[in-house]
Amino acid sequence: MGKNIHVVKRGDHWSAVQEKAQRSSGNFRTQKEATERAIEIAKNNRQEVCIHGVNGRIRQKNSYGNDTYPPEG
Repeated sequence: MGKNIHVVKRGDHWSAVQEKAQRSSGNFRTQKEATERAIEIAKNNRQEVCIHGVNGRIRQKNSYGNDTYPPEG
């Protein structure tokens, strides 16, 4: 599996950011929008999505790669 994609709060917006990337894969008004974009990318690249809370801590992880028990949806 490749690099993880993180959904993080940056100022007044949410971003979908790949690990070690210089730029985000998009800036969004809501965490839900950023998460949807991160999942789309993760499915295409067989990656893991790490969703961070407002406090910066990871609150959820989902794998879209070679996971024996992938998330539904």
